Amino acid sequence: MSLISSTGSGEKMVSFEEFQKMEMRVAKVESVEKVPGTEKLYKMQVDCGEKRTIISGIADQYRPEELVGLDIVVITNLDPRKIRGIESHGMLLAAEDSSGAVSLLVPMRKIKPGTRVH
Repeated sequence: MSLISSTGSGEKMVSFEEFQKMEMRVAKVESVEKVPGTEKLYKMQVDCGEKRTIISGIADQYRPEELVGLDIVVITNLDPRKIRGIESHGMLLAAEDSSGAVSLLVPMRKIKPGTRVH
């Protein structure tokens, strides 16, 4: 039995069991710097209950000072991935509309870094 299927529109469906494997946590952005030689990449240090580096492609949408101190939602149990020679240990969650505008997913209230998102 496949855990992933497709709808008629081509959208991939994920079983509830697969969804439960994802670890999403609140993370506080501690620092942000541009990845040299790139237009869109930031190297972000976040606290998601532990300190991590995350590489994100949002430099064309947000200034570093808009991000530092912000609580965001990140997926924490992805395999690490090297991006431009820097190991990224997670992925931030964001929505992108048809015009290319990006909005980060953020909690509505202050909540402790590392808190699990359900």
